[in-house]
Amino acid sequence: MKSQKTNWHHLPPETLTTNLQVDIKQGLTENEAKQRLQKYGLNRLTPQRGKSPLRLLLEQFNQPLVYILLVAAGVTGFLEEWVDSSVIFGVVLINAVIGFIQESNALKAIDALSRVLTVNSTVLRNGQRRSIPANELTVGDVILLQSGDKVPADLRLLQTRELQIDESALTGESVPVEKRLATLSEETVLADRHNMAYCSTLITYGSGLGIVVEVGDRTEIGRINSMISSAIELETPLTKKISQFSKLLLWVIIGLAALTFAVGVWRGKPMLDMFMASVALAVGAIPEGLPAALTITLAIGVSRMAKRNAIIRKLPAVETLGSTTVICSDKTGTLTQNQMTVQALYAGGELFDITGSGYTPDGDFQLNGKAVAYSDYPALMECLKAGLLCNDARLLAEADNWRIEGDPTEGALLVAAHKAGLHHTPVSVAHPRLDAIPFESKHQFMATLHHNQAIDARHVYVKGSAESLLTRCSKAFDRQMQPTALDKARLQQQVESMAAQGLRVLAFARADHDDDAVQHEHLHDGLTFLGLQAMIDPPRPEAVTSIAACYRAGIQVKMITGDHPITALAIAKQLGMQQTGLVISGAELQALDEKQYPQLIENCAVYARIAPEQKLQLVQALQANGHIVAMTGDGVNDAPALRQANIGVAMGQGGTEVAKEAAAMVLTDDHFSTIAAAVEEGRGVFDNLVKFIVWTLPTNCGEGFVISAAIFADVALPITPVQILWINMSTAILLGLMLAFEPKEPGLMQRKPRDPRQPILTGQLVFRILLVGVLLLIGAFGLFEWELAQGESLASARTIAVNVFVFSEMFYLFNCRSLKYSMFHVGVFSNLWVIFGTVCMTLLQLLFTYWPPMQKLFGSAAFKTDQWLLILGVALITSIAVGLEKFVRRHFFKLYPKGISRV
Repeated sequence: MKSQKTNWHHLPPETLTTNLQVDIKQGLTENEAKQRLQKYGLNRLTPQRGKSPLRLLLEQFNQPLVYILLVAAGVTGFLEEWVDSSVIFGVVLINAVIGFIQESNALKAIDALSRVLTVNSTVLRNGQRRSIPANELTVGDVILLQSGDKVPADLRLLQTRELQIDESALTGESVPVEKRLATLSEETVLADRHNMAYCSTLITYGSGLGIVVEVGDRTEIGRINSMISSAIELETPLTKKISQFSKLLLWVIIGLAALTFAVGVWRGKPMLDMFMASVALAVGAIPEGLPAALTITLAIGVSRMAKRNAIIRKLPAVETLGSTTVICSDKTGTLTQNQMTVQALYAGGELFDITGSGYTPDGDFQLNGKAVAYSDYPALMECLKAGLLCNDARLLAEADNWRIEGDPTEGALLVAAHKAGLHHTPVSVAHPRLDAIPFESKHQFMATLHHNQAIDARHVYVKGSAESLLTRCSKAFDRQMQPTALDKARLQQQVESMAAQGLRVLAFARADHDDDAVQHEHLHDGLTFLGLQAMIDPPRPEAVTSIAACYRAGIQVKMITGDHPITALAIAKQLGMQQTGLVISGAELQALDEKQYPQLIENCAVYARIAPEQKLQLVQALQANGHIVAMTGDGVNDAPALRQANIGVAMGQGGTEVAKEAAAMVLTDDHFSTIAAAVEEGRGVFDNLVKFIVWTLPTNCGEGFVISAAIFADVALPITPVQILWINMSTAILLGLMLAFEPKEPGLMQRKPRDPRQPILTGQLVFRILLVGVLLLIGAFGLFEWELAQGESLASARTIAVNVFVFSEMFYLFNCRSLKYSMFHVGVFSNLWVIFGTVCMTLLQLLFTYWPPMQKLFGSAAFKTDQWLLILGVALITSIAVGLEKFVRRHFFKLYPKGISRV
């Protein structure tokens, strides 16, 4: 019957039923259904083959930095330092387990999609209605649909009665789509295929009948499943930079160790001694604390973000937010409230603005910018009453919010009436409904007949499209409800003006009636026009502020939605978005040449009527332009782009499980403003990671320099391998990790995003690392040789050298609290964890120096009290040197941005 994708929306019904060999009055026979099930397979998504758990776990060890740590664990084990070896290997194992859990969770998106199809459906088989599991449906099955059902497969509709389907999860359309039967052109985009019903969408109103045309993997949601599995989960900027840094560090360590070994052997030293010296150099150069610091700093960022309503599912996503250069946002429910709201009302010849948004019935009626007493305008009240009575929705008050039961458009009319003091129950009691004409697409209106008990009269209230009602009206009411001539040209101009603002316009009319029933022929003409109500899904107020903050931070914001271009543009302008001079639709995007893509996506911020695969293409195109892309979304249609983006951001309240599983971050409050807060946290996290690296690497460099200098000078090693491990591990935990708690620096969100191509360490920071490393070499090696010359024992001299390293790191730590300014600018006591760490490290170092068990374990020895002055002097000189270097760069070379304010 078919071997490739068919444009089912383009086929006439007769051709469709002929091709599928089905009678819509009888459906398939059981035998035919069984044969087709064998041919097409079950109506379910095929699970994608993934990596085995063992492979996922082993891949966590396939990183250069992990190689270094495993070597360090092996070396310390060889030295029979089992505690240190166990600690290092434990860090490697914990990081591997965390990575394994993160990647396993990320792959649950396909499982979530598979659960979408676990519903029952009403089907015609052998002319009889049957309820069967959706996964047993096959191509050609005749499906009966009614309000509340979930569409079980892709259907071509052949019969409808006021059928409306919520397709927001698939297309991003903010309101239910009214379905029609007309055959469409082949080029019709997904969101405009009104004669189709797609798997996983929800029927909100009416009923219908359709034929299954696609099942399982060939449905639109099946195609999304394939896109999710094929979307590449990219490395984050941090993981890329750490990987590059680790590879470079690996080769530097190997090179220095080999050079040290070769020079020593060439000079006639025993090979075993040279091997141990090379081991000491390698251990000294390895930043053992870096993976732990990386994990803990990211984890602290996760905790901070959770307090700001952002749940991080993958640790590297914390830092990625700080690198983001573009945020691609879905409109409905993300930038908007997903609650239709009446914003303007035209009645009695006057245009009223209505304040308030969403379903909360709080707001004023304004005329020319000034609040008015709505009771002074009878025509206004009558138009609102018409919207309340000609209505099947309900406005319900819950514990902490209001919600609509029924159609969102009708809900908006109830809220508008409620703002004027018109409540559904008392008004309905005073105007009981006698009859109704349901909405039908061919008539474009709904009508209800009511008995006005106060004046013992019967009125028909009609609501529908302006085009349908204006042709049926012969007069209008003025402000005081007096009949007046109908100015159709003026009304049409008003309708066009509202529509141009992206508002959905409904017209209202009234007719006097003598009977207890109403028919279509009673409403052909002679109606009295009441007014217009114009509504829109309004922007979130906090999103306006957040978008402005993103622009100040140098981050572009792009709206990618399945909604109508006019609506999308209106919302974009209300949000204060830039680059709104151009709106591109999915059809226009499809017609573009690939060469036009790069320039276009840089200059356009609003994309409307976009299909799921086009969201994915836009994200990929932005990434090809060098951007770090954050993609927000809540629907099934967003999942492939969420997975492809550098960081996917899903909505926690209104989002589907598929979107949440595909995303790296979930917003518990669904507010776009939370993204801006998370970006700020992400930038702070990266700052603290760089501070730790700039703090820890000088120690590793200094230790390597000291070992190399001793080998080349043919003298005893100033520090032993076990002492190096003590320095690296104890200071990393008690000093370096305190930087993870460093508060965010002022002006963080006034900076431009980091260039993704920029390495972690700039030339300025490399200079500082080498500067401190050389000062540690001079201080530690110099005092070591000085003490030996003064007659001190080798153990005492080495203990002094170890303390030089520790206390120099301690003093240098305060200078690392800001890479640009002194600690006085960021506040001496703004991070009490640093004070706590230095006190603990000082006490621990006194134990290292004077406590016999520590002396025995690490080969340390006590020394005279006045020698502490020399140690502290070296530490102070190191700190002053770094402070001067920052001062010179800041004031003479102007190397730091002016946009970062000081405290």
